[in-house]
Amino acid sequence: MGESQARMTKKISILAATGLFAAALAFGLQRAGGGRETSPFNQQRVAQDLQAIVGFGPRPAGSDAIGKTRAYIVSELQKAGLKPQLDEFDARTPRGVKHMVNIRASRAGSKPSIIAVTGHYDTKLFDDIRFVGANDGGSSAAWLLEFARCTRDLKLESTLEFVFFDGEEAVVEWTDEDSVYGSRHDVDRRLRNKNLTDVKAMILVDMIGDRNLNIKREGQSTRWLKDIIWSTAQSIGYAKEFPNDEIEVSDDHIPFLRAGVPAVDLIDFDYPAWHSAADTLDKVDARSLKIVGDVVYFSLPLIDRR
Repeated sequence: MGESQARMTKKISILAATGLFAAALAFGLQRAGGGRETSPFNQQRVAQDLQAIVGFGPRPAGSDAIGKTRAYIVSELQKAGLKPQLDEFDARTPRGVKHMVNIRASRAGSKPSIIAVTGHYDTKLFDDIRFVGANDGGSSAAWLLEFARCTRDLKLESTLEFVFFDGEEAVVEWTDEDSVYGSRHDVDRRLRNKNLTDVKAMILVDMIGDRNLNIKREGQSTRWLKDIIWSTAQSIGYAKEFPNDEIEVSDDHIPFLRAGVPAVDLIDFDYPAWHSAADTLDKVDARSLKIVGDVVYFSLPLIDRR
């Protein structure tokens, strides 16, 4: 995850929640323990994915470990009945050209519109610490893999596209040029193919595994997307985990926003182990991934119909 612009403000938004909960019920919402509603997102499976991914060790772009991570993701997507595509490109970085690979898979809808659900699977390169990125890089990759599985029976008009970005992290220090290589490449690819306008919405997850989950509304993200997601979170019992406070963060959603695509970043930047050797499995909880999975799952039909 890239550096925060460090501008937090307290902002309480008035959200139009009328009808959202009833709409979610129409899409197979089930009761979980404690009266909350749950989606098919499997907490045990995502925990296994996260453990496997972190087990490969530090995974900066171009490393052997990210290659093993990519092979794991591709294999699991194939087991889920999807046909992953490798989008390879060479990125110019402050440490020379690095070969990077985005992973894409999709589940076709009845219309050409696309909802892209995204995250990054690389980790920050450090010379002096062993950074395995359980939360920063691991949580988004594991979550996106399970989300691709659990949406198999979700009926949407839009095509649901899953994109695992490489090169989100700065190679040296975060700047517009040294960061978000994978998402910048993905936007450029869509522009070249003249289909960027097919993307109805881009949903980004990043650093969502903190045991004390606290996902604030990212200030630059598209308002209507935030309204749907935060209203859904409140409707299914996760107002505490999705507070209405605001934060601004530079992340993989920014290239999409700059290109005119509605986009939202779901990120818990209040994480003491960020970019440190302490970002290990004991600092994260698969239940947090499950919460985000439920919220996004029940938000998708509302985003699809907007």
